[in-house]
Amino acid sequence: MVAENPFARTRDFHSRGHVAAYGPRPPSQFLYQMSDPVDETALRGPERPRPGPGRATPARVDDAGLVTRFAPSPSGYMHLGHAYSALIGWRAARAVGGRFRLRIEDIDGGRCRPAFEDAIYEDLAWLGIDWDGPVRRQSDHLADYAAALEELIRQGLLYPCFCTRAEVRAEIKRADAAPHGPDGALYPGTCRKLGRQEQNRRIRAGKAHALRLDMAKATARVGPLAWRDRRAGEVAADPLSCGDVVLARKDVPTSYHLAVTLDDHLQGVSLVTRGYDLFHATHVHRLLQALLGLRTPEYLHHPMITDPNGIRLAKRNRAVTLRSLRSAGKTAEEVRVMVDVGAGR
Repeated sequence: MVAENPFARTRDFHSRGHVAAYGPRPPSQFLYQMSDPVDETALRGPERPRPGPGRATPARVDDAGLVTRFAPSPSGYMHLGHAYSALIGWRAARAVGGRFRLRIEDIDGGRCRPAFEDAIYEDLAWLGIDWDGPVRRQSDHLADYAAALEELIRQGLLYPCFCTRAEVRAEIKRADAAPHGPDGALYPGTCRKLGRQEQNRRIRAGKAHALRLDMAKATARVGPLAWRDRRAGEVAADPLSCGDVVLARKDVPTSYHLAVTLDDHLQGVSLVTRGYDLFHATHVHRLLQALLGLRTPEYLHHPMITDPNGIRLAKRNRAVTLRSLRSAGKTAEEVRVMVDVGAGR
């Protein structure tokens, strides 16, 4: 069931039902390498130190019931980095008789295409990667994300943000010492200061807005948290370093943070394997798990495969695709070897 766009109608933001009612190089020149190769013991999940006092830390995953996943976005064709990430999760699950889930993260309707989704299935089958259970396509489950947003509104932890991206940049530029996170300057909290009457006036006037998480209020609600990574060990959660993140906006009625956190819970994922570029995002995900009463999995943030210039593979950088390797005559076994060599296995 597809939920209504949560920004489609106007009504008081704080009223119950707010969200629900709103509705290239040639293949022979590939010399990919990992920024920091994965230790094999990380895949096995070695024993970690016991959590310190005062932190809510999830129990270690029992490998007998291990559930991993691969969650690509159909916004382009898969490349070697995707193959590496998929193989890590698939191998970890299959090594212990666990389950491997597949999810299609297609909430960005402006960039995602059915042809790219079809190519994902084709590439995985070619690599010999199978999965358990039905594929979860995010665009089919917008009602789940709307319900989570409703719960966070009920807790008084979301506020409407009417700032455009240009206005946010201008406000940051005006600030003498804008706080910074790992991805740059943080949102300065302009709309957090608006009173309820002004919020509702702008909503009734049809002014476009995003929904932001009041990070200070949210972290105070749950207290100290931690999460476990199979490479980094126990990690103290620091969601404040991410600022008031957006959890939904006009064109996309959810966000990466909210959708993946809820999806991992609903798919029963017990070990999240993903690139190290998402390590810091886990601070936000751990907080959302606590606020929404969701299970907390273990994590394994693997290094990124880079090209010969040290730039990580990405669709926007026109990284060579699995599709083009196949067309050039490479076999699936050769591509798996390329991935393993690049990963330092």
